[in-house]
Amino acid sequence: MPGIGELREGPLHAALKAHLARPGDALEARVGGYVIDLVRADGELVEIQTGSFSPLGPKLDALLDGHRVRIVHPVAARRRVVRVDGDGQVLSARRSPARGRALHVFDRLVSFPSLLGHPHLTVEVLLCAEDHVRAPEPVRVRRRTRDPGERRLVEVLETVELCGPQDAAALLGDAAAEAPCTTRELAQALGCPLVLAQRTAYCLRALGVLEDAGHRGRAPLHRRAGAAMASR
Repeated sequence: MPGIGELREGPLHAALKAHLARPGDALEARVGGYVIDLVRADGELVEIQTGSFSPLGPKLDALLDGHRVRIVHPVAARRRVVRVDGDGQVLSARRSPARGRALHVFDRLVSFPSLLGHPHLTVEVLLCAEDHVRAPEPVRVRRRTRDPGERRLVEVLETVELCGPQDAAALLGDAAAEAPCTTRELAQALGCPLVLAQRTAYCLRALGVLEDAGHRGRAPLHRRAGAAMASR
């Protein structure tokens, strides 16, 4: 019989749970009234979150002060789009040009960015090769084109651990290191979409990594915290 949370978990979540499980771990265990994906033998609570972090808010509020918590988040560094028919037979497969990076974790951390400064919280980003399995064709629903599918793990390529603000700052590389920059300039320096740069700046300002540096016209400026003092 499936466990407490297994009936509603997708194939990516299930595969990652199997990948992460170690001897002595308790799967789908209850802690403080909440179901936890993995409870390590040393007491660490591991939550696998493939989508938004916001549903974890109440669980973190209740458990984080008394437990070490690790949020594991997969990012598709390589993705293949696989079309299947109703019987599951592969019709086509193509490599997607989209390539995720560890920086994409800020799309999720925007739900509660300052919590990354909590000494009990670790965010582990798994850069993965994935298959995105979809129906033969997209469908139109209420004037919108929808092309849902399932994410399936092929391989874990790399792991990036964020244990605090300095680990988050490392994802910036040299961006915003020399001079204040606008969010658009930050996006150009990081080679990412503007929306991701906006979320990155929001998170890093909440963590004290970036700070306000005034405005250039109407555009707010960001700089590394302490950069103004260091330049004097």
